[in-house]
Amino acid sequence: MAAGTIRYWAAAKAAAGTAEEPYAAETLAEALDAARERHPGELGQVLRRCSFLIDGDPVGTRGHETVRLAEGGTVEVLPPFAGG
Repeated sequence: MAAGTIRYWAAAKAAAGTAEEPYAAETLAEALDAARERHPGELGQVLRRCSFLIDGDPVGTRGHETVRLAEGGTVEVLPPFAGG
Protein backbone atom coordinates (compact mmCIF):
# COMPACT_ATOMS: atom_id res chain seq x y z
CA MET A 1 0.00 0.00 0.00
CA ALA A 2 1.36 3.40 -0.98
CA ALA A 3 1.19 6.49 1.23
CA GLY A 4 1.07 10.04 -0.07
CA THR A 5 -0.94 13.26 -0.08
CA ILE A 6 -4.30 14.26 -1.54
CA ARG A 7 -4.60 17.99 -2.26
CA TYR A 8 -8.05 19.46 -2.64
CA TRP A 9 -8.69 22.65 -4.63
CA ALA A 10 -11.61 25.12 -4.71
CA ALA A 11 -15.00 23.39 -4.21
CA ALA A 12 -13.30 20.09 -3.31
CA LYS A 13 -11.36 21.87 -0.56
CA ALA A 14 -14.57 23.38 0.79
CA ALA A 15 -16.42 20.06 0.68
CA ALA A 16 -13.57 18.16 2.37
CA GLY A 17 -13.01 20.88 4.94
CA THR A 18 -9.26 20.63 4.44
CA ALA A 19 -6.67 21.59 1.85
CA GLU A 20 -4.82 18.28 2.04
CA GLU A 21 -4.66 14.97 3.83
CA PRO A 22 -2.71 11.73 3.61
CA TYR A 23 -3.74 8.71 1.58
CA ALA A 24 -2.87 5.05 2.05
CA ALA A 25 -4.04 3.24 -1.08
CA GLU A 26 -2.85 1.28 -4.10
CA THR A 27 -5.09 3.00 -6.66
CA LEU A 28 -6.81 6.32 -7.20
CA ALA A 29 -10.18 4.58 -6.79
CA GLU A 30 -9.19 3.31 -3.33
CA ALA A 31 -7.90 6.74 -2.27
CA LEU A 32 -11.11 8.45 -3.42
CA ASP A 33 -13.32 5.84 -1.75
CA ALA A 34 -11.48 6.45 1.53
CA ALA A 35 -11.87 10.23 1.10
CA ARG A 36 -15.63 9.80 0.57
CA GLU A 37 -15.82 7.74 3.77
CA ARG A 38 -13.87 10.36 5.77
CA HIS A 39 -15.98 13.22 4.39
CA PRO A 40 -19.55 12.00 3.85
CA GLY A 41 -21.91 14.38 2.12
CA GLU A 42 -21.00 16.96 -0.48
CA LEU A 43 -17.48 15.71 -1.27
CA GLY A 44 -18.83 12.66 -3.08
CA GLN A 45 -20.87 14.87 -5.39
CA VAL A 46 -17.95 17.22 -6.01
CA LEU A 47 -15.56 14.35 -6.83
CA ARG A 48 -17.83 13.21 -9.68
CA ARG A 49 -17.13 16.51 -11.46
CA CYS A 50 -13.40 16.69 -10.75
CA SER A 51 -10.36 15.95 -12.80
CA PHE A 52 -7.25 14.52 -11.18
CA LEU A 53 -3.50 14.87 -11.50
CA ILE A 54 -1.24 12.13 -10.17
CA ASP A 55 2.25 13.44 -9.52
CA GLY A 56 1.58 16.16 -12.10
CA ASP A 57 0.19 13.86 -14.80
CA PRO A 58 -3.50 14.07 -15.81
CA VAL A 59 -5.62 10.97 -15.23
CA GLY A 60 -7.92 11.83 -18.12
CA THR A 61 -10.49 9.15 -18.95
CA ARG A 62 -8.57 6.22 -17.45
CA GLY A 63 -10.53 4.14 -14.96
CA HIS A 64 -9.59 5.19 -11.45
CA GLU A 65 -9.13 1.56 -10.44
CA THR A 66 -6.33 1.28 -13.05
CA VAL A 67 -4.39 4.34 -11.84
CA ARG A 68 -1.66 3.15 -9.46
CA LEU A 69 -0.43 5.48 -6.73
CA ALA A 70 3.22 5.81 -5.77
CA GLU A 71 4.79 5.96 -2.34
CA GLY A 72 5.19 9.64 -1.48
CA GLY A 73 2.98 10.67 -4.39
CA THR A 74 0.48 13.49 -4.73
CA VAL A 75 -3.11 13.38 -5.95
CA GLU A 76 -4.45 16.79 -7.01
CA VAL A 77 -8.27 17.04 -6.95
CA LEU A 78 -9.36 19.74 -9.41
CA PRO A 79 -13.02 20.73 -9.67
CA PRO A 80 -14.17 22.64 -12.74
CA PHE A 81 -13.29 26.30 -12.38
CA ALA A 82 -15.64 29.11 -13.42
CA GLY A 83 -14.44 30.63 -16.67
CA GLY A 84 -11.69 28.03 -17.09
